[in-house]
Amino acid sequence: MSQAQVINELSLPGRLGDPNRSLKTDPRADPRLVAALAPFGMDGPPPAIPVSADSPIKAKLDHLAATEAAMEEIFSGFVADLPPIPNIERRTETIRGQDGNEVKLYIHRPQNASGPLPCVYHTHGGGMVMLTAADAGYRRWRDELAKVGLVVVGVEFRNGGGKLGNHPFPAGLNDCMAGLQWTFDNKDKLGISRIVLSGESGGGNLALAISLRAKREGRLNQLAGVYALCPYIYGAWEQPSKELVSLVENDGYLIDVKTAPVLAAAYDPEKKHGANPLAWPYWATVEELRGLPPHVISVNELDPLRDEGLVYYRRLRAAGVPGYSRTVNGTIHAADVLFPKVIREVSDATIRDIKGFADSL
Repeated sequence: MSQAQVINELSLPGRLGDPNRSLKTDPRADPRLVAALAPFGMDGPPPAIPVSADSPIKAKLDHLAATEAAMEEIFSGFVADLPPIPNIERRTETIRGQDGNEVKLYIHRPQNASGPLPCVYHTHGGGMVMLTAADAGYRRWRDELAKVGLVVVGVEFRNGGGKLGNHPFPAGLNDCMAGLQWTFDNKDKLGISRIVLSGESGGGNLALAISLRAKREGRLNQLAGVYALCPYIYGAWEQPSKELVSLVENDGYLIDVKTAPVLAAAYDPEKKHGANPLAWPYWATVEELRGLPPHVISVNELDPLRDEGLVYYRRLRAAGVPGYSRTVNGTIHAADVLFPKVIREVSDATIRDIKGFADSL
C-alpha cells in the first residue's frame, strides 16, 4: 500500500475509509452502544432485506409490520428495568382530527408545578410509517422531559404502515396539525407558556414539516421554536446527493440505507410528493424557511442520516432563522433518545439542551 493510500484510509471516517467497516469496528463508536447492540446482532453489517422500493406495496407493508414488531421489542427492552420517574402527572386526551378521525394526545407534566411551563409537542420516530407514541420508549422519553420541568404532549398520528397504518402522507401530518391546534387552544388549561416542536427521525421530519405548514397557514404564532433530532427528511435515497456523505460513511450503522426507500414508498406510495417539503423538508427553499421561529438541529455522528440534518441547518442559516446545530459524537441514529440506560449522561445532555432551548425562547 502506498503512503497516499495509507493516509487516505486513515483520514476518511467510517465506510469511506474502509467499505467493510461496521459499527463494532469503527473506532469512533461509543463502546457502550456497541456492547448493548451486540446481543441483537445490530453491531455488525445488517442482514439483507427481503424487499426493495420496487416490490409490491403489500410486500413492503408486510416487511414494515414485521420490522415494527421487532423494533418495539428491542427498544422497549432498553427501558424496561429503569426505575419509574416519580411525581409526573399523565393523562390522555382524544380529539377529532382534520379528517374526522380520532387523535390521541399523551400529556405528561410535573406534579405541583407553579406557573406556566414550556411545552414540548413531541412527534415520535419511525419514519412516519411505524412505531407509536404509546410505545414504552416514548412514554419514558416524555417522562424524562417532564422531569426537568416541561409539559410534554405526545401526538399519536396515523402511520404509513404498521399497527397505525396504512395511511400515507398527509394523514399523519394532518393529525399533528390537529393536535397542535388543540394544544395551542388549551394552553391556559394545560399550564403552558409556549410550544416547542420536537421529534426524532421521522418525528424530526414531522416537527420540521409542521413548522413549514404553520407558515403556509398563517399559524406561526402557535410556535416558539423547533428542536429536531436526527431528522429523516431527504426522501430520494435511491439517488443520493453528493452532499450527503454520511449515507455512505455510516451506512449499516443501525440503519441500512437500502431500507430508507422502502419506508419512503409506504409514506408516499404513488411518488407524488418527492419534492414536496411538507413530505420531505430537505427540499424546502431558503424562501420557504425565511421567517420561521428558532430551530435546533441535533444530529448523531455515526448516523447515515446525519448530513440531511446538517444541510437543512445550513439552509436555515441562509434564511436568517435563529438557532444552532449540535452533533452527538460516538452515537448512532437517535441513540440519545432510544438508549437512555446505555448512555445515560449523553441522553441527559440532550434533555438539558431541549429544556435550555425551550426556556430561552
